[in-house]
Amino acid sequence: MLKHRKDNINNKISKVIPNHLAIIMDGNGRWAEENNLPRYAGHKAGVKTVRMVITESIRVGIGILTLYAFSTENWKRPKQEISSLMGLFEEIIEKEKEELLENKIRIRFMGHREELPLSLRLAMENIEEETKLNNLLLLNIALNYGGRSELCHVFRLLSEEIVQGHIEPSQITQELINKNLLTSGLPDPDLLIRTGGELRISNFLLWQIAYTELWFTKTFWPDFSKKQLWKALTDYEKRVRKFGGKV
Repeated sequence: MLKHRKDNINNKISKVIPNHLAIIMDGNGRWAEENNLPRYAGHKAGVKTVRMVITESIRVGIGILTLYAFSTENWKRPKQEISSLMGLFEEIIEKEKEELLENKIRIRFMGHREELPLSLRLAMENIEEETKLNNLLLLNIALNYGGRSELCHVFRLLSEEIVQGHIEPSQITQELINKNLLTSGLPDPDLLIRTGGELRISNFLLWQIAYTELWFTKTFWPDFSKKQLWKALTDYEKRVRKFGGKV
């Protein structure tokens, strides 16, 4: 799955690469419908694309890869699809464990775990513990995650700190908010890719992507190719990031 090779793809390794790449993996269900398959088949087909992106991220030297796997709004989907997805997440964790360890990939989950099935939560905790010392790539998986929910959680935490007299309102800074986010300790994404043709963020990393470069494609996630990934990375290399200032 993730055999780490040091050779470049056609010697086109970008000179300017994102340290943190985030991806909204959209279009699995629509891909399945277009192929006259159940929606679950689309999610399963998308796993091969995840493998490809992980392999290429390692090859180019990306340090952090954050994947939007399941949002807080996805609970509105049909119960059968949700059940199948939860089972698929658990299956993937178990199936890919050996490769993750072999390729020194650290797994970190980001989101509200209490609503997830117990067996899945235990599998998540186990793989996080087993891979915690790996340092080649941090694979950060947003599972039952929502940007607004995350911010509400931070605001509640800071409100409690104020009520208890630990801090003053004037002491709330961007750094303090960053410290209490689910991405605490991680740099903001440099590049966000969204597949599936939608031109929106869908409640993903609302605070963190303030100055993230965005890249959209109409391609559904199961068909997202290595060539398209490299196009996104090449486009990123050409952009001038001003962060609100002048160049």
